[in-house]
Amino acid sequence: MTAIFFSLATFFSTFAGGMFALKLNDRLHYILSFTAGVLLGVVSFDILPEIFELAHEHHVEPTGAMVALVGGFLFFHSVQKLVFVRHSHGDDGANQRHPKLGVFAALALAGHSFMDGVGIGLAFQVSPNVGVVVALAVIAHDFCDGLNTVSLMLVNHNSPSRAFRMLTLDAAAPMLGALSTMAFNVPPVVLMYFLGFFAGFLLYISASDILPEAHLKAPPARVLRLLGLTFLGAAFIFVAVRYAG
Repeated sequence: MTAIFFSLATFFSTFAGGMFALKLNDRLHYILSFTAGVLLGVVSFDILPEIFELAHEHHVEPTGAMVALVGGFLFFHSVQKLVFVRHSHGDDGANQRHPKLGVFAALALAGHSFMDGVGIGLAFQVSPNVGVVVALAVIAHDFCDGLNTVSLMLVNHNSPSRAFRMLTLDAAAPMLGALSTMAFNVPPVVLMYFLGFFAGFLLYISASDILPEAHLKAPPARVLRLLGLTFLGAAFIFVAVRYAG
């Protein structure tokens, strides 16, 4: 039930991101900078040590989990480029905007959010500590998912009410994903591979998605502040993991 509680928190995080897209977009870079550091810290100080501990406990090589990490990074990189490539070329992408494309992109984000919920449920099957840290990372990331859902809907000429409906779907998806994991248990070795894959996902969204977005619209005078927040986010997870241990 703890996984369900945390997945419920993702609902509010996603909604907050969507509303932020409408209200306070000019200050988003501060939150994103801190979030990028948090995700990097989660991978380095919590997930990777847990992988090596599982490998040692069950007498298996951690190489497979590291392959899964690379696979996770490249998988989400490929998905993002294939789905959103039309939005990455400035004016060329602007000429191809259409409401249905916005709906498709929002549905892809909802599917991604469903897997976030599955990730939370599986992480709690590893241990409560891993579950909490992964859930907090997903909650932070889902803020950006909510923002992206609304932004992609509006930029493709959908109405605000339609964008709100897609935001609701995206917000509910992690809860459904977490609920689905109550129907099955995963062997520890498989969980080790899952953690590797999920670590690759977190590394990708931190380094290739959230951090560049944080600096995209930030004035040059604020770069040092943003870098400081990223360092602070990683340090926060380091202290939190050590204290929890």
